[in-house]
Amino acid sequence: MAQKRVLVVDDEKNMRHMLELMLGKAGYPVESAANGEEALAAMEDMDFDFILCDLRMPRMDGMTFLNKARKSFPDKTYIMMSAYGTIETALEAMKHGAYDYISKPFKTDEVLLTLRKAEERERLKAENALLKVRINEIEQKYSFSNIIARSEVMAQVFELVRRVANHNTTVLITGESGTGKELIARAVHSNSRRASGPLVAVNCGGIPPALLESELFGFKKGAFTDAARDKPGLFEQANAGTLFLDEIGELSYPLQVKLLRAIQEREITPLGGTAAVKVDVRVIAATSRDLEKEVTEGRFREDLFYRINVVRIHLPPLRERKGDIPLLAGYFISHFNSKLGKSLEGLSSEAVPVLMEHPWPGNVRELENIMEKAVLLAPGKWITPSDLGLKKTAQRHTSYAGSGELSIKKAAREMEKSLIQQALLKTGGNKSQAARLLEISRPMLLLKIKEYDIRLKNSNT
Repeated sequence: MAQKRVLVVDDEKNMRHMLELMLGKAGYPVESAANGEEALAAMEDMDFDFILCDLRMPRMDGMTFLNKARKSFPDKTYIMMSAYGTIETALEAMKHGAYDYISKPFKTDEVLLTLRKAEERERLKAENALLKVRINEIEQKYSFSNIIARSEVMAQVFELVRRVANHNTTVLITGESGTGKELIARAVHSNSRRASGPLVAVNCGGIPPALLESELFGFKKGAFTDAARDKPGLFEQANAGTLFLDEIGELSYPLQVKLLRAIQEREITPLGGTAAVKVDVRVIAATSRDLEKEVTEGRFREDLFYRINVVRIHLPPLRERKGDIPLLAGYFISHFNSKLGKSLEGLSSEAVPVLMEHPWPGNVRELENIMEKAVLLAPGKWITPSDLGLKKTAQRHTSYAGSGELSIKKAAREMEKSLIQQALLKTGGNKSQAARLLEISRPMLLLKIKEYDIRLKNSNT
């Protein structure tokens, strides 16, 4: 890496000479100027990283030079010097954009330490800028409305979002907790003609049933004891926009009846009111429950189910889209590096298979929490299995090398064989479905089955 170039600005010839020798010996390329005017001319002709400038000089003093130089070269690092320094002078220089202040006479180590600190600051600034670029690159290449993924199954989800976004069709988003159902709802809204309208979200399982009705439909003054004034409900707040009903499977049976009418008739009646209020609202619902089972067992109305299930978007659990795990982990590392002021390089080679083998019952939300903790607590530059805190997973993974075998190639083959066997078992031997789960082509899967001599009973095409 090229050494930082320094410009020394001082009217005393001996001071310039001394600093040139000192900094040159430390490896810094150095130029000098006798006053502020010469310094500005030198900065026009040559690129400098650091400027060491005296405050008291003839023709143009240090503070005037600092103000003029920062207008033309705002990104440079300015360090002021003076034999007449006071705390007030130092603060004034810092207020005008100086990075630091050194009082004369000074020791060699003091100047060099100040420059080293300035270099470290520049390095951190450059790394933060690089992190922002990396995050932007990831978001541009692998994101859709702030959702990070590259797996084929998620590409299909994104395509379905694009296709339904501009229609007023009711959408049902299904998937386990932590898979990102609210993100998909926001993606549908933000890619629709309703994007300029409000997106109002409510967790139906987080509000007691007795209160949820008044939250959804509002109430009139005097409708109940504490109703001191009219209050519009969430349907009215979402007018001309989108209402996201998260965990809709938690709705009480009586409330399901009123919700069905609101969706069908596009009107609501506030508690204590007599006149219906027309609303223009698109409804997006989400659930982690099996609503078909809920309907069969009489806990969810069949007519409401069919009304909200016009278009279904299913989000697969993270364990079924393992190809997204390293990408998401890398994204979270970059994100939390920036947020927490850290500078981790990434995952160690030992940590990647631990993440890939973990079942992720909490899905993307669990992965995000694990990576935040790892970035915060990791003592080194790389995140190791111990930093992840997934001890059970790590122990299970060591079975690949249980005999003391440390070959990465052999461990990778064992992992690949195990994943193929799990996929075939999950799909009942259906090779086409297994290939989709594994995110490889069917011909490639057939080659791998033959290579590893994998045999399953009752295998299907």
